[in-house]
Amino acid sequence: MVLNLVVLAAGAGSRFGGPKQAAAVDDAGHTLIDYAAYDAVRAGFGRVVVVVSPRSGDDMIDHLRAGAGQHVDLVAVPQRLDALPPGFGVPAGRTKPWGTAHAVWCAAAAITGPFAIVNADDFYGPTAFATLAGFLAVTTPGQHALVAYELRNTLSPCGPVSRGVCRTDAAGNLVSVTEHTRIEQAPDGRIVALSDGGATVLAPTTPVSLNLWGFHHDALDEFAALLPGFLTTTVPADPLKSEFFLPDVVDDLISEGRADVRVLPTDEHWHGLTYADDLPRVREAIWTMRDAGVYPERLWT
Repeated sequence: MVLNLVVLAAGAGSRFGGPKQAAAVDDAGHTLIDYAAYDAVRAGFGRVVVVVSPRSGDDMIDHLRAGAGQHVDLVAVPQRLDALPPGFGVPAGRTKPWGTAHAVWCAAAAITGPFAIVNADDFYGPTAFATLAGFLAVTTPGQHALVAYELRNTLSPCGPVSRGVCRTDAAGNLVSVTEHTRIEQAPDGRIVALSDGGATVLAPTTPVSLNLWGFHHDALDEFAALLPGFLTTTVPADPLKSEFFLPDVVDDLISEGRADVRVLPTDEHWHGLTYADDLPRVREAIWTMRDAGVYPERLWT
């Protein structure tokens, strides 16, 4: 059984100001995808599937093939706007990608076993991958997982972040994920979720999703089954901007009793590239971990 890592790298990086998935985060030129792949390989993953935009330059793929591709089975898959089930087409004027769950659906043919999903612009930490690999090695159909971070470990000093606030039951299974798009630390130290209705205070230890999911291979059938419904019912109401999101798929599976999602807590700290000003902070964090021996100076040598 081969564990697969699916990297979502098709984003445009509008708030960052460019293709952040190609940004170098250390003086050796490594990207956050390199660090995710390196941690995944150390944890036992044997295949990396990178979902890219058709507009992505070949330089990023060549970079990955020259590094990670020499140590793990590496596949690049485009997330095309016109990649849709039979009978569906792209609405006139639509240019926005269809979302994270659609990206996974596009990659389905390249996924060969249980799989994890990560964002290309987030740093998750080695123990998070090790925890998820342990779960995926023994998962059975209908059993999936989410690695949850403490909210206080996932904030950016550069501005608000989007986080999925998790609710769990007594057994540690996920009940729901509620997406908040504007979470930040207030001047008085409290962590608040901002909305048009005001500010909601959140506990620092609130478990949140950073899109580090683990799925049994049979979840791909569920993605394929739910996509036509999204295109039929959601897209007509918002044809230019509606997206097929991973948390929405998971919520549907949980509410309909078709899946159990175990929440796996981690003490890791998030580092990511939401804003351009995040880059120096991420580089400093990588440097500190390298000095501590967590990573070598050059990952793939």
